[in-house]
Amino acid sequence: MSDEESGMFSDIPVDVGLIYEGERVRGKQMQVELGGGKIKEKFELVLAREMNEIEDGKVTIVGPDLKDLEEGKTYPIGIIVEVAGGLVEKDLEAVLERRIHEFTNYIEGLMHLNQRYDIWMRLSKSSYKKGFDTLEYWGKVLIRLYKSEFSKVIEKIQVTIFTDPKEIKTWYEKAMEIYEARDSRARGMKDEDVDLFYGCTLCQSFAPTHVCTITPERISLCGAINWFDARAASKVDPKGPNFAIEKGECIDEIKGEFTGVNEITKKKSLGEIDRVHLYTILSPYNHTSCGCFEAIAFYIPEVAGIGIVDRNFKGETVNGLRFSTMANSTGGGKQVEGFVGIAIEYLRSPKLFSADGGWNKIVWLPSNIKERVENDIPEDIRDKIATEKNAPTIDELKAFLKSVDHPVVKDWVEEEEEEEEEEEAMMVPQGQQITYQQTMPVQMGTGVGIPLVGQLQLPLGALGGGAGAQWKITFKNAKIIADEMVIKRIKPAKKKKK
Repeated sequence: MSDEESGMFSDIPVDVGLIYEGERVRGKQMQVELGGGKIKEKFELVLAREMNEIEDGKVTIVGPDLKDLEEGKTYPIGIIVEVAGGLVEKDLEAVLERRIHEFTNYIEGLMHLNQRYDIWMRLSKSSYKKGFDTLEYWGKVLIRLYKSEFSKVIEKIQVTIFTDPKEIKTWYEKAMEIYEARDSRARGMKDEDVDLFYGCTLCQSFAPTHVCTITPERISLCGAINWFDARAASKVDPKGPNFAIEKGECIDEIKGEFTGVNEITKKKSLGEIDRVHLYTILSPYNHTSCGCFEAIAFYIPEVAGIGIVDRNFKGETVNGLRFSTMANSTGGGKQVEGFVGIAIEYLRSPKLFSADGGWNKIVWLPSNIKERVENDIPEDIRDKIATEKNAPTIDELKAFLKSVDHPVVKDWVEEEEEEEEEEEAMMVPQGQQITYQQTMPVQMGTGVGIPLVGQLQLPLGALGGGAGAQWKITFKNAKIIADEMVIKRIKPAKKKKK
């Protein structure tokens, strides 16, 4: 922290600086938890005001303060940041709002995750013991960082922090209406209508190789920044986390691959990610996922369909995994074929996994999410998508999809026919050869080595067995990555003579 920054926060009892961004506060370390999955109603909101409507530098706490909260417990939280200035406009609200996440994480021992109505915060015991015992400090830090970062835009700013459940409920409902109004602006625009996409690297403190590509038909994974928001942010803060992306040449119109997106992603990920497919989940070049995504889309090979789960879903999903389990392997800036983080608003997009079949490929949703986007689901598929209420397991999902004749069921018939043909082809009488097209040599020995790349020819008698013996090798819905596969014939143990 510079001398100037040290002076700026000299009255704050803990350190404030970039060094703490990305810090995690574990359950055993926390003094209190604010928001998160246990709390239904929580929010953060930035509102543009007229100069005469706010008092510069004012911080108000509505409800119990930190020193009044019981150690180790979870409480509701809400925050409104009101800003005014000659250059402040409505388009900047979402942009400034998203910076609450960044600025809060500058505070030693104060963890902030997610955004909008999904915020999750924890204060560490160590920071509380150092004197961070009032939410007023949080408000003061935000005010100073906002005025420092956006000195040419923000002239006046005030913060109101809520812990009173009744007040939070009232403002939560208003906030949801505001979020919806913002999101609806980009609906109807198409990616083909613009020459510029936008990028965001705000989550790189948690996911170093993540670069979010924001298009008219693809909102940020966190759901907080649409194309208009990102455009406004890149103009007001050119050196900030939001920036323009020249689309460049379209390499793959179906999967959504553009030279400009590839180039900027490679640059911003420091060379780690050099190809991105925007409109598919079934690609090794899936869009990267951060950690602040609202939901996870996951491929279910048993039914050849896609499931979606939001972070507030309790318990195991239809594939037997919890949101947190899938988030650990999906997030962090990785590209994971068959898994990708998304925003709930993306479910309203015509580009929703359009390369894979769009809604005709969606087979499972949590009931609350299905109800929320019900009017945006095509009518002919709406009742054919299962929820945890009618298909909590894979077997029940299969039965449900078959009973309603979901479009993916047709894929099962085709796959079964292909499998039958493959099984028939693999029934090999003793003394014949099997040829498996590859290009690397086969390792022979006590067994038959099958490398993933190479040509496999099983020599006469390699599989052994008596005259007329047949062998069947079947791979179903499998993607195998290994150095080699070895098939050995196990001879029955000889019985010892008495």
